Amino acid sequence: MNIPRISSLLDNDFYKFTMQNAVLKLFPNVQVKYQFINRGYHHFPKNFGNILKEILCTMKNLKLTYTERLYLEKYCPCFDSTYLNFLHHYRYNPKEVTIIQTGSHMNMYIEGLWSRTILWEVPLLALISELYYKITNLQRISYNKIIISTINKLKIYQNLNVKIGEYGTRRRYSYKVHKTILNIFNKKKYTCFIGSSNVHFSKNLSMKPIGTQGHEWTMFHAAQYGINQANQLAMLNWINIYKNKLHNIALSDTYTTPMFFKNFNKTLTNQFQGIRHDSGNPFIFINKTLKHYNKFHINPLNKTIIFSDNLNPNTVAKIASFCKKKINSLFCIGTNFTNDVGVNTLNIVIKMIKTNPKNKWIYVVKLSDNHTKSTGQKNMIHLVKQIVKKSLL
Repeated sequence: MNIPRISSLLDNDFYKFTMQNAVLKLFPNVQVKYQFINRGYHHFPKNFGNILKEILCTMKNLKLTYTERLYLEKYCPCFDSTYLNFLHHYRYNPKEVTIIQTGSHMNMYIEGLWSRTILWEVPLLALISELYYKITNLQRISYNKIIISTINKLKIYQNLNVKIGEYGTRRRYSYKVHKTILNIFNKKKYTCFIGSSNVHFSKNLSMKPIGTQGHEWTMFHAAQYGINQANQLAMLNWINIYKNKLHNIALSDTYTTPMFFKNFNKTLTNQFQGIRHDSGNPFIFINKTLKHYNKFHINPLNKTIIFSDNLNPNTVAKIASFCKKKINSLFCIGTNFTNDVGVNTLNIVIKMIKTNPKNKWIYVVKLSDNHTKSTGQKNMIHLVKQIVKKSLL
C-alpha cells in the first residue's frame, strides 16, 4: 500500500495562509485547541491512528522552497516580506497533534500557538480521507470515467455561463485525483473556472489562489470581544490587515445569518465585495442579502455571493437562475469535484474548540444556519443561542 504524503507546504487552502498572516500581526501569542469531529460516525480501521501519526512525522521536513516563495511574491501580493520570512522558517511540529484510537473510534486534538497550529486542519483532513480509502480499499471508478465526468460537469457550467472555483482539498479522494481534475481545468482553458483554493496546485497552474476566511476567525473574536461584536470586529480587523489587497468576502453564518446582517453595517457592506453562503437554504439567503443591500441603497449587481455548500451541477443551475439579473454569483465546489469517484464520502471536520485570549481558556462555538453543522460544547451552544436570540429581539 502506498502511504499518502503531503509533499508541499503549500498543499493547503489559501484562506489558512491569509488567516495565519492576520493572526501573526494581531494575535501572535494566542493559544488554541482544535478537535477532530467525525460527523458521519465513520469506523476507522485497526491501526489507522498509528499510520496517520507516522505520516504526520514526515511533515516536519516540509519547508517553503525558493520557487514557492517566488510564486507567493508574484501571485499573492497581500503577503508582505515579514510574513513570507515567517513562512520560510515555518516547520510543522507533529507534537502539536494528539491522536488516540480506541477500537474503530478516533479522537484527535491539535493544540498550540494559533499562528502555528492553524495550518494543520486542511492537510490533516486530506490525509485522513486518502488514507481511509487506501486502507479500506474502497474502489473508485476508473480515471477515464473521472476525466469524462469532470469534463461533462465543466461543459454544464460553461453552458450555464457561471463562474466556478475548486474548494476540494480537505475532501479529496486522493492527491492524484485532485491533480487530475485540476489538470483538466487547465488544459481545456474553461472560461468558467476562476481558480483553486489550493495554493500548491494554483502554483502549478500559474494562477492566483482563491479563498475567503474561516469560521475560526470570527469564533476567536467572539471569545476575545463577545458574541455581539464578533462579526463586526472580525470584519474590521480583516479590512485593516488587507484593505484592498484581497477580494474581501464576508462570512455570514458563524452565529447565524440574522446576527451577521445586524453586524454588517453600511461601512462594512460597502468595503466587502460580497458574502459567502456556507449553510442553510440558499434561496432564503439570497433574498435576505438582496434586502440588506437595498436597505443601504447599494446595487446588488455590484456585489457577489459566493456559494460553497454541497454544490453540484443541479444545485448550481437552480441557484444561478435565481440570482440572474439580481446579484452576481460564484460557486466554489469541493467534494463534487475532488471526491465524486463512486465511493461514499467522509463527513469529517476539524474545528477550533477553545482559545485563551487574555490568558484565560474559553470554549468557542459555531452556530450554523444548518444546526447539524453547529460545533462546541452543548451548554456553550445553548448559552450562545440565548445571547443571539436576545440580541435579535
